[in-house]
Amino acid sequence: MFKKSMLSASVALVLSSMGAMAATPEDDQALARNAAVSADQQQPDGPANKAKKKEDDDTEVIEVTGIRGSLNKSMAIKQQSVQVVDSIVAEDIGKFPDNNLVEALQRVTGVQTTDRGGGEVSTVTIRGLTDVTTTVNGRQIFTAAGRQVAVADIPAALLKSVDVYKTRGAHQLSSGIAGQIDIHTQRPFDFDGSKFVLAARGVYADQPDKTDPVVSALASNRWDTNIGEVGALVNVSYARTHYRDQNVTPGAVVPFRADDLVRIFEGWPQGLDNGLPNAPGSTFDLVDGNGNVTEADVPYVLSRDAIFENDLNGKRERPAFNISLQWAPNDKSQYLFETFYNGFRNESFNSMLFSYVDWWGDLANTPAPTYYDGTNVVKSRIVGSPAVWSSGDYTKSKTDSYVYALGGKWDISSDFQLKSEVVYQTSKYKTDFVALRANAIGIPNVAVDFNADNGLPAWAFVQDDYQTRVNLQDVPWNLAQMYDNGGKDKGDSIAWTMDGDYLLDAGIFNRLKAGVRYERRGAESYARSVDGDLSASNTALADDMTYINPSFFDGEADVPSGWVVANGYNLYDQRDAYRSLYGFSPYDLVLQKTFDITEKSYAAYLETDFDTDLFGHRVDGEMGVRYIKSDTDMTFNTYTKQQDDDGNRLPTTMESKDGKTSNDKLLPSFIGRFYITDDLMARFAYTETLRRPEFGQLNPHVTYTKDLTGNKRGQAAAGNPNLKPVKSKNYDLSLEWYFGEGNALYGTYFKRKIDGLVYDSLRLVTHQDPTDAQPYEYILSQPDNTSNGELEGVEIGGVYFPDGLPSWLDGIGIQASATFLDSSQDVPQYNTETGEQTGTISRDMFGVSKTSYSTVLIYEHGPFDARLSYVWRDKWLNNYEAALFANPRGVYRRPEQSLDFQLSYNVSDNLMVTLDATNLTKEIYKSYYQNEDIYNFGNSLYSRTFALGIRYSL
Repeated sequence: MFKKSMLSASVALVLSSMGAMAATPEDDQALARNAAVSADQQQPDGPANKAKKKEDDDTEVIEVTGIRGSLNKSMAIKQQSVQVVDSIVAEDIGKFPDNNLVEALQRVTGVQTTDRGGGEVSTVTIRGLTDVTTTVNGRQIFTAAGRQVAVADIPAALLKSVDVYKTRGAHQLSSGIAGQIDIHTQRPFDFDGSKFVLAARGVYADQPDKTDPVVSALASNRWDTNIGEVGALVNVSYARTHYRDQNVTPGAVVPFRADDLVRIFEGWPQGLDNGLPNAPGSTFDLVDGNGNVTEADVPYVLSRDAIFENDLNGKRERPAFNISLQWAPNDKSQYLFETFYNGFRNESFNSMLFSYVDWWGDLANTPAPTYYDGTNVVKSRIVGSPAVWSSGDYTKSKTDSYVYALGGKWDISSDFQLKSEVVYQTSKYKTDFVALRANAIGIPNVAVDFNADNGLPAWAFVQDDYQTRVNLQDVPWNLAQMYDNGGKDKGDSIAWTMDGDYLLDAGIFNRLKAGVRYERRGAESYARSVDGDLSASNTALADDMTYINPSFFDGEADVPSGWVVANGYNLYDQRDAYRSLYGFSPYDLVLQKTFDITEKSYAAYLETDFDTDLFGHRVDGEMGVRYIKSDTDMTFNTYTKQQDDDGNRLPTTMESKDGKTSNDKLLPSFIGRFYITDDLMARFAYTETLRRPEFGQLNPHVTYTKDLTGNKRGQAAAGNPNLKPVKSKNYDLSLEWYFGEGNALYGTYFKRKIDGLVYDSLRLVTHQDPTDAQPYEYILSQPDNTSNGELEGVEIGGVYFPDGLPSWLDGIGIQASATFLDSSQDVPQYNTETGEQTGTISRDMFGVSKTSYSTVLIYEHGPFDARLSYVWRDKWLNNYEAALFANPRGVYRRPEQSLDFQLSYNVSDNLMVTLDATNLTKEIYKSYYQNEDIYNFGNSLYSRTFALGIRYSL
């Protein structure tokens, strides 16, 4: 999890002296002062110091800047915290060390990042798990109708520090089985007086060939007045990013008859986790829907159903601001009002080229396929008269999220402190999507090598001599399907907390903490969807709608580098005309509410700190229990399209279904520290955490999507209102050695036992839309608490700046960490015809790499700060594909790495110049099904970025 922020970075530091209740924001002033003290001054507080809260509040601030200063503060937080926690502290005010928070977190021990795209890395896992609770200044935040927030959407320019909590005490939020990321922003009482910072960067991305601005400004001051001390701070930021993501992918592995290469669509054993046997001469029985064998011992070979490319171009904007007002009328009370806003704007145009490669063609006159040695798996082949289409997809989305907080802290006596806060949040998300497909006419052949170069395919459209390539700009393109979808999500919350902290003198117990929390969450979701087809009309793609994308995949693979596609931007601008052309009704374009959920949650905790001696060594820590309860009221709506006898669309009919669910849990926690020496300590923790279902997972409304790839069965999906929270029992044991100023070595063994993991069940259903002539078969997927898992591992790390080096090497150092994980998860097996569970198999947990590491070489000398960062993570099981066609089902990611560089130069005390670069090795990110040598899958090319910036502070 994440360590506390730069100012609040030392919640851990003052747990002994202040008892920072539920990491509430009112403590940040005192915590910040302690965090700023250099590491050699921050020693564990003994029992005698527990009552010196006032003295601690007056600790002198020693401002340390630069990379080494930020690492010193991070190590001090780790050392002083009772929790198992790691932190990132901004090197200087307004300078968080990376383009975004996620990129900075990839260097935190135990943290892995993935899902690079859109010009950045976007997903965070802690010890392999993605269920991370995100808080800003201790307040849980969310986006729209979801429970979580995209961490990358929080601008780095607003951040002071981040804490990654891997354990939680009873006083902390219990959600997030992976951990908690606590993000801290600046406040006016963080500074001695006035402060002004202005920063601007130009970020160049090589794939879109664009340079974008990232600007931020902070203004803060504090005053002594006749009503006490008053402070005000405003921090604003704006970031724009152009991006281009390119992907080339062979399709799913499906069976063909061995004698004539005719694809087998039905009756074969679908849904096998590890796929069909791939030895030469393999056979299977074909069965009907009732399980009767219709043909026995059918020889088959395995090949791909399609090959396709995506060229995604987009622009993203993130406006944000933070306003903080503090008032201390006297030395016994303090009040805070705070507003935090983050916005998200995105528009993207995805250009897709898609070719089927599953037709048998003219076998007598085409070259025979080649196979991987010792298998029945096709490596390369020629397919005659392929069906080829392109799609221009345009998406526009917008998010606005606000958090308002009002709180106070009161010293009732020298031993008793009371804190309370009211937080109101609102978040809205809206998206529109429109896509237009076009069919290529008269393509003679497609030649494809599914794995030509270490996972990269090679393919081309060719004439009948199989050598002369077809120019895709020279063939006709006719309009095909149009898709027009949209959605809107809304969420709001009001939460109230009250925390009390009492200093005890009761034997080994020196503090008693207690508190309550109430929250009312609301979540609403709306959607619309309509599609139409003009394939039979032979209507040509209009000239003003034609677009040809340039230089696809940057020459990294022998694949089509440009193709004709509907221009997504023009399509969006002219969508009303195309809606009319395709006969869409106004009823199809109305957003319909799919669910309306209200959740009331209650929490209460009791916790005590202890401090004693054991065998002549100090032992301290905290133990407690947290009780949580939630009551959820749900309304789900399903809609049926209607039409009259003449086929004219009528208003949609709606059917509502209400539901209620309630659950409660008692979650104990124990965290202890054993001081082997003043600099060497061990920690032990037992905690319990949970994850509540996402609101969308509770929705029983079924969505039906017909097949587009020739499988003859569609896919259907629905939620499950009976889902229960996932619960995790967590064990942590660490050993930490702190030596010198900011130097440390540490290691942690941990184990997670997770019950009730959500996994999708499968079954065959039939559904007939009023516009269908007959019922259609679908494979329905629904989530349920049908899986359990275990995760254990070891993480090691350290920071070291050697002494006694030659002067020109003074300031060189290294920060390094590694994580080793072992996991297992029970994966239910289902009969795709009946939906009955037939058993389970054990697999690695999704998203877990067995090994990952990070190494940062640091050089800080005079006015220069430089950092060269390398991160690497091993392969991992990312997801399961649909049982309808995937064979095997598991999609793995190949090992991923990133090399980044950062340099800053202090022109003066007030002016700094920065240079940053990311993804320097221009990695191609790759995935595969089960076996990377014969079942290669996606290949993605993303941008490198180079940034030049200045920062002025006063």
